[in-house]
Amino acid sequence: MTDTIHVFLSHGLESGPGSTKIQAMKAEAETFPNVQAHAIDHRSTKDPATRLSQMREAMARCGASPAHSILAGSSMGGWVCAQTSSEAPVLGCFILAPALAMARYPQSSPVIQARHCQIIHGWDDDVVPVAPVLNLAREQGLPILVLPDGHRLENSVGRVVSEFHLFLKTCLSDMNRP
Repeated sequence: MTDTIHVFLSHGLESGPGSTKIQAMKAEAETFPNVQAHAIDHRSTKDPATRLSQMREAMARCGASPAHSILAGSSMGGWVCAQTSSEAPVLGCFILAPALAMARYPQSSPVIQARHCQIIHGWDDDVVPVAPVLNLAREQGLPILVLPDGHRLENSVGRVVSEFHLFLKTCLSDMNRP
């Protein structure tokens, strides 16, 4: 594989690009050859639409084509990734406790068009209820892993990184197919 794969990481509402999960996933992505990982800093705004624009701008700045882009995000960052993939089919969309089916978001149930997708959610999430996310996954035929954890998935970081590693391997091996 000679084409660079760009991994864009989008943090949650009350978090930042230096958060434990974002940095752990960034470090994992950077272990793969020909992968450049970018942790987007959304702390300047809490507006979902503005954060969506920031994702688009980050992709454009890197010259990343959707077919060579993997998006990963948590909470509002998960929504940003899902919405971005609904507008431009990306290679991968890996979303954690995504803020889907939330009334205050511009498009609460985006149709995820990523070639590969994985959703991870916590059964005990008290910020984004798991039921609407399960329904969205069922309606769109998307894989979802629900763990015994809360919204931050703080007790599952090792599992999240392990799943992200497998997800990246799947996406990258797909790129190598003729």
